[in-house]
Amino acid sequence: MSSVLKIFKKMRPLELVTFVFYSLLTALILIFNTNIKFWYLLGAANVFIISSMFVLTDSLDRKPGRFWKVISYWYPAPLIFITFKEVYLLVRQLNPHDYDWILIKIDHAIFGVNPTQALYKISHPFLTEVLQIVYSTFYFLPVVLAVSLFLRKKFEEVDFVIYTVVFGYFFSYVGYLLLPAVGPRFTLHNFEFNNIELPGLWAANFIREVINSGESIPSGTPNPMAMVQRDVFPSGHTMMTLMVMYLSIKYKDRTRYLLCIIGSMLIFSTVYLRYHYFVDLLGGTLAMVISMMISKKIYNRIQQK
Repeated sequence: MSSVLKIFKKMRPLELVTFVFYSLLTALILIFNTNIKFWYLLGAANVFIISSMFVLTDSLDRKPGRFWKVISYWYPAPLIFITFKEVYLLVRQLNPHDYDWILIKIDHAIFGVNPTQALYKISHPFLTEVLQIVYSTFYFLPVVLAVSLFLRKKFEEVDFVIYTVVFGYFFSYVGYLLLPAVGPRFTLHNFEFNNIELPGLWAANFIREVINSGESIPSGTPNPMAMVQRDVFPSGHTMMTLMVMYLSIKYKDRTRYLLCIIGSMLIFSTVYLRYHYFVDLLGGTLAMVISMMISKKIYNRIQQK
């Protein structure tokens, strides 16, 4: 037990936050196990991930070779996707109601119209093509910033960027659990007509299908609205993109201009392409500010140990 506590105290902010988040998920699974199918498998998987944080911390503390250093930089990528899918499995079982009607009402109160329907009037295949491509770059933007900083040997900044991004993802997942929603492409539009109403030029429809598959609704899914991820509020695309833009400017990285241009287009695309309501963007912006404030305080506190 003493050795475990020693390893726990040596955890980096990234591993510690992952440990805490997965411990909370596991607690939810155990408390509501009667509502969750195969809860024991999810619990076992979480215990494996939690244990991995101890193994990784111990390995990094023992003057690690190249293998463990590479693992420490890249394991968050698959971890984020795994967590995204676990939250997907839990949302409908823990909170089976969708709250799109609230988000639609707020949007209508702000604009007097539904933004996605208003933007349809300016839609054009070229614009759709560009924005669909930009939208697909979402997961790559943090990687671009981290790699750029790494190549400049700003290793402390790389650690902070990776930690902050992972913290931000976890923070957004809490929103999905509390306020599940499917988005305007299902509620304000006919999902089956998206490719027809918002056609691209060459790759847009293919990219859209790939994204749909990642959201658990591959082509041919009988009832896509029932199966799709409840990942609308807050807009993770807005939250994480703003976070990357902010950090690129904060560290004066050479990619900052590119990231800000692409990031701004990406945020606009979330409404234009009918993935999000406008209020989701407001929620994502607020979540980004809160997440940055909290994560920085936690990071500084852990680093001072």
